[in-house]
Amino acid sequence: MKPDPDVNSYLTQWAAIYDTLNYEKGMAAFFLKKSHAWLESRFDASQYFGRVLEVGAGTGVHLQFVRHAFDEYLMTDLNPPMLDKVNQGVSRPPEGRGKVIVCAENASLLSFPDKSFDRLIAAHILEHLYKPHEVLREWCRVLKPGGVLSLLLPCDPGLLWRLGQNISSRKKFERAGFDCDYWAAREHVNPINNLVTFVNYYFTDVKSSWFPMLIPSMDANLFYVAHITV
Repeated sequence: MKPDPDVNSYLTQWAAIYDTLNYEKGMAAFFLKKSHAWLESRFDASQYFGRVLEVGAGTGVHLQFVRHAFDEYLMTDLNPPMLDKVNQGVSRPPEGRGKVIVCAENASLLSFPDKSFDRLIAAHILEHLYKPHEVLREWCRVLKPGGVLSLLLPCDPGLLWRLGQNISSRKKFERAGFDCDYWAAREHVNPINNLVTFVNYYFTDVKSSWFPMLIPSMDANLFYVAHITV
């Protein structure tokens, strides 16, 4: 049996090329950027969330798509090389918004007190976390009553997602030296159908949608969005 790859080396290399591979050019970059904009399309500049927490923020890409007002935006991730890229100015706060704070946090076990935030953003992160039903409960713990939990998820292993991966993403990842299938298996530990089942089971006030086909099908779409009032 082969030895496992070195995870720390992978995380460092992944952070260095994350934006280039995912967001700079090509079909995958187009749709990934669209997914962040789509998550924020429900809100505009007239709306306000005092304290916002983003978990699994990576290099901070999502912040540029946030349109509502806020006083404080905590951008968190557990991978130090990712946070280093944010601190180097890869992602800058929108003009005229509140304070942005970057810090290390375990998205599955947050250090914040109960009822600390008005909104929690989890964009492309819940599919990576073990025991997602417990993670959802932890995220709700830090939200104030009436707070909003915003989820953006890939429709993996749906047919359209797999097709897009094979015709757009795979070659870029292989050129960068990654085994696409291996790391997808390591990273995407929760299939979309299971995650949607948890959302529908635990919550009653859910505004959800699918993109790009809009019909509720994991095979016909690339992304799923849910805004949950807790």
